[in-house]
Amino acid sequence: MNNHSRKVNYQRIQKAIAYIREHYQQQPSLEQIADSVGMSRYHFQKTFTEWAGVSPKKFIQYLSLEHAKKLLESSDQSLMDVSYDLGMSGSSRLHDLFVNIEGMTPGEFRNGGEGLNINYCFAETLFGEVIVASTEKGVCHLSFQEDKEIALQQLVDLFPLARLNSFVDHFQQQALSIFSRDWSELKAIKLHLAGTEFQLKVWQSLLKVPHANLTTYRKIAESIGKPKAVRAVGTAIGRNPIAFIIPCHRVIQASGCIGGYRWGEHRKSALIGWESAEVGDKQ
Repeated sequence: MNNHSRKVNYQRIQKAIAYIREHYQQQPSLEQIADSVGMSRYHFQKTFTEWAGVSPKKFIQYLSLEHAKKLLESSDQSLMDVSYDLGMSGSSRLHDLFVNIEGMTPGEFRNGGEGLNINYCFAETLFGEVIVASTEKGVCHLSFQEDKEIALQQLVDLFPLARLNSFVDHFQQQALSIFSRDWSELKAIKLHLAGTEFQLKVWQSLLKVPHANLTTYRKIAESIGKPKAVRAVGTAIGRNPIAFIIPCHRVIQASGCIGGYRWGEHRKSALIGWESAEVGDKQ
């Protein structure tokens, strides 16, 4: 499947997920969902299953409140002790063992990236186009963004004094490999992030949330020893600079509701549903 076809398919799937979320209580039929994206029932079923790995009906189950609550209830109280044995090849590996975070120096952090050389490129993923950027120490930015000009301007705004180069390097390639369905060949991913000590702790804690699982803002706050800092934790999560790899999409409201997401609630639903489908399909 070429990049254009993948992009078109994801746009249709995203639109379908939006329809499903809006009409979930009415339990829409396959035909109704297909009509909402202008596709025949057969073509939609085939396209959706190819993208998600499961049928639309099964995917809807993975987006339900009941499924979210089940995952929250089954997770350990402490993320520090959580089990990563999901019965999957590759995905059962400890995420925080192969994703290494290094904070930028105070000078790099405060001075808009002065002295940094940053390479960047654009790439298509299962969840839309991303911009990924890296320094000589690791990936510093990965964001979903359909408009390349806006994406590049956001990178400039983050690091106004850095030297930007349109160039693909090995840090970017390693980071992009995580969007593959096969995690068995994943190599260490290095991140070089600009953030406060508190933000870095929150982002590190997010790496401990297992693949295809969910947690809450309060549990993240407890895991870093700041149980009363739930609001501050939410703000730090909202400023996560590395989409998908630092899995802020796995943090939802205690009620089981999906909640907000920096890169769109429908994309968050797509990420959660896709991960659940991947695990459910292999168990």
